[in-house]
Amino acid sequence: MFSFRTTPLEDQMDKALMDGKVGVFCTQNSWDILKDRYVFDIFRERGNLAALFMPRDPELTPQTNHIVFDKDALSGLNALVVEIQDVGSRYFNYTRDVFHLMSVLTEMEDAPSLYVVDHINPAGRVVEGTIPVVDSDPWVPKVAHRHGLTLGELCHLYYNEIGARYPLHIISALASASNKTLMPWTIAPASDIPGMFTCQMYSGGALWNNTSLTPGIGTARPYEYVGAPFVNNADVATLPSPEGVMLRPCNFMPSTGKYAGERCQGFQIMLAPGAEYHSLLHTVLLMRCFSSRYSQFEYDSQFFTKLADPVIKAYLQEEITYDVVQEHVKLEEQKWIRKAKRFTLYDDQPVRMK
Repeated sequence: MFSFRTTPLEDQMDKALMDGKVGVFCTQNSWDILKDRYVFDIFRERGNLAALFMPRDPELTPQTNHIVFDKDALSGLNALVVEIQDVGSRYFNYTRDVFHLMSVLTEMEDAPSLYVVDHINPAGRVVEGTIPVVDSDPWVPKVAHRHGLTLGELCHLYYNEIGARYPLHIISALASASNKTLMPWTIAPASDIPGMFTCQMYSGGALWNNTSLTPGIGTARPYEYVGAPFVNNADVATLPSPEGVMLRPCNFMPSTGKYAGERCQGFQIMLAPGAEYHSLLHTVLLMRCFSSRYSQFEYDSQFFTKLADPVIKAYLQEEITYDVVQEHVKLEEQKWIRKAKRFTLYDDQPVRMK
């Protein structure tokens, strides 16, 4: 059973929410600015909060963006409420944790009803990239690199993909006054998603995490800064840069993660006001340049699994030309939009960049 609800979670009169044992699966983005409380406080005040699943470490602790749980902890619950802020890309760890949760619920004989409190997608409705055609990361649905959907819509899609039978209820992002007041990046969704530009860089920039370069993890501007100790700043001027995108040579020193405490050279990606940035295509262009210039540039063992596209892989391995990749990505984006429209819950629809 599936439903899309346009009134706030606390106004839902379902017996499972009012009188049942409720579990809450959430991050810091479940804060209601108008009522000064988190989503779990609703059930704590009612006296029926039975389980709380949150990131283990303090918020924004580097490299800890996961919510850990097991099937036993879900047993006996009547309702499970999910509220996180998705960031618009299929790589995002907390969203993958939600899909993991949904998969585990399908294995339970008496699974609780699932309620997803939706949020606006900070990356908007713009789509980038391709649908996986090879095995990709666990609990990643077949969606584009930048999918243009909300978490609720993604859950709607995944629910159908896995053939789930437990009830799924989506609480509209427009039901909450908080969503209309707060910008979706005001509370940072994760330690590596700190600001309003990050989500525009993430759909391609997250792939740098699986190379010998760092996308500035451990700095104040992850996915805007890219570099490594072996990069020569003088090379930046000859790197490809689409219209409206500027690359500024820079130095930075990550405080954590890859190259922590080491001086890195590289560049900052800067966007002109109003510029549309196809992060995935620009990233693969840059990667091919780095691969040809630096013997130290490498892809790790998980890179091509994460990329999940043999055509882009062929380009990175210098087997095909960029125009072939561009046409492939265009057709894949059109294909994804046709699929995505079957699961949208709001008036606006996913779109390609012009």
